[in-house]
Amino acid sequence: MGSDSEVEKSAQKEREKKKLQALAPVAKPLAGKKLCKRTLKLVRKAAEHKCLKRGVKEVVKSIRRGQKGFCVIAGNISPIDVITHVPILCEEAEIPYVYVPSKEDLANAGATKRPTCCVLVTTKPNKGALSQEDEDKIKENYDEVVGEVKELHANLF
Repeated sequence: MGSDSEVEKSAQKEREKKKLQALAPVAKPLAGKKLCKRTLKLVRKAAEHKCLKRGVKEVVKSIRRGQKGFCVIAGNISPIDVITHVPILCEEAEIPYVYVPSKEDLANAGATKRPTCCVLVTTKPNKGALSQEDEDKIKENYDEVVGEVKELHANLF
């Protein structure tokens, strides 16, 4: 039984190595393991409460319209030209952004089956309203992750 868990662990490490090898060279700042987990958890919660914009087209449209939030971009997009303009738009609009290693993980967290290039997490839902308790939870997670991402940006630049 112990050998099975070791085999699973080695397979998991192999998958993580492949994800890191597929990363684009412009994928900076890249979230570490812990921050990546927190970020995907935030994306999952935002998707549950309809506080999420999925895909390049929707994200760019939202940013240009002045919507504020937190942008999460997949680092293993090919061709990379598809998303190279998104970080620039985010910087101009003063929206924090971070790269995660896998578009598949981002899609799973965003409650879609299709791999997703980028998502924009907002604190307010697209339609309707949230209960105060749910809004506080999302806002708390959002502030925590954005704080860490801003630290990451400060260290990078």
